[in-house]
Amino acid sequence: MESLKRTKIRDLIQSEEWGKEVTAKGWVRTKRESKNVVFITLNDGSTIHNLQVVLDAEVIREEVISRIHSGAALSVTGEIVRSLGAGQNMELKAHEVEILGEANPDEYPLQPKKHSLEFLREIAHLRFRTSTFGAITRVRHSMIFAIHKFFNDKGFYNIHTPIITASDAEGAGEMFRVTILDPVNPPRKEDGAVDYSHDFFGRPTNLTVSGQLEAELAALSMSDVYTFGPTFRAENSNTSRHLAEFWMIEPEMAFYDIHDNMDLAEEMLKFLVQYALDHCRDDLEFLSKRQQEEERQKKVEDRSPMELREKLMFVLDNAFERITYTEAIDVLQNSPYNRKNRFQFPVNRWGIDLQSEHERYLVEKHYRTPVIITDYPKQIKAFYMKVNDDDRTVRALDVLFPQIGEIIGGSQREERLDVLLRRMKEMNIPEKEMWWYLETRKFGTVPHSGFGLGFERLMLFITGMGNIRDVIPFPRTPQNAEF
Repeated sequence: MESLKRTKIRDLIQSEEWGKEVTAKGWVRTKRESKNVVFITLNDGSTIHNLQVVLDAEVIREEVISRIHSGAALSVTGEIVRSLGAGQNMELKAHEVEILGEANPDEYPLQPKKHSLEFLREIAHLRFRTSTFGAITRVRHSMIFAIHKFFNDKGFYNIHTPIITASDAEGAGEMFRVTILDPVNPPRKEDGAVDYSHDFFGRPTNLTVSGQLEAELAALSMSDVYTFGPTFRAENSNTSRHLAEFWMIEPEMAFYDIHDNMDLAEEMLKFLVQYALDHCRDDLEFLSKRQQEEERQKKVEDRSPMELREKLMFVLDNAFERITYTEAIDVLQNSPYNRKNRFQFPVNRWGIDLQSEHERYLVEKHYRTPVIITDYPKQIKAFYMKVNDDDRTVRALDVLFPQIGEIIGGSQREERLDVLLRRMKEMNIPEKEMWWYLETRKFGTVPHSGFGLGFERLMLFITGMGNIRDVIPFPRTPQNAEF
């Protein structure tokens, strides 16, 4: 008899074709024995929900049953029957079980109990099998698809920008070097400096911190483009908000001013949140319950003010408040938090860089809505941002969300060659290395804008997770490049 084609558990649990014979395949979460019946929970990653498989000891050989443990991979053929158990309406009554891969119960690290997130990071090759990381992985996929759908439906073109680059888009210098030179004995010039003319590219190169500059080149021909690729920061920061390798979404639009840019950022974020609510309901419900359990274990003052779905609706139900940096500083300086020294970083003058605690105060306490701040002091922003007429602020924008703080950073770009040259000189950006960028300001320059959305930061917001290392499959952080 020809074997049945596998049916995904996601489709099986929605089925009410009682008595139909099907084959399910997946990994054992738990095994429970009761008299002559064995109950197996099976999951194949297609859904947060497990399939209950019922094994009759008179039908399935004891030799097979004894080899089934948590972590084992099974192929089960049987019939769909109504379930009498609580919380499920169907189960699979097995008449044939094949063990595809065994798991030694003395060695398998994922036992049917609650594991800490720290422990699961140490076994990231297996953490996909947990309910939490299965849910995060499915939500991550949905958000990737939604981002491409949003831009495709608006007529944007996806541009693959270089991962290896000779320029530092942010001017921060925290970049990973790419080289084939001998690390112990590299070729040197007469003055003792490393001679990169012998390197693969004939010059110093790094892993990119942003695809923005190259995306600008494309936008100044194609009008509306976006990148979605990996970016790298060699920042020695071991916080719950930093990764050395992460993914960025960076749209660049010709003929957009800062107001068009803000409109697009708000529209995109609302689209993504709505998409998650529409397409990830079961996973978000699970993650919300998980977050509430975590919150109950915290001190009252450290608890999140909003449940996950409430937080997502907070974005959808409110128009984003748009204020200038100067207005934000005024609000913060006069806030009770600042007057009572409750901020870790006091707001004592115009010109400081806003911290996450300041951003969250504006969103959660003062305006009680997502906030977009514009017109930052030029000395704390990048060289490519358009200088305002006051010559002390630039047309930058940051979008602030509850619990996260800044989720998007962007600006109207400086299209005027003379102003751009002046800014590059002020910030010690070498003109010679940026000749290609400067030429776009010589040949048909136009007003244009763009922004960057850190994908893992978005994932933190959508899933309610507290550590960025838990929303990317294999986190890269200082002293950690496992897997």
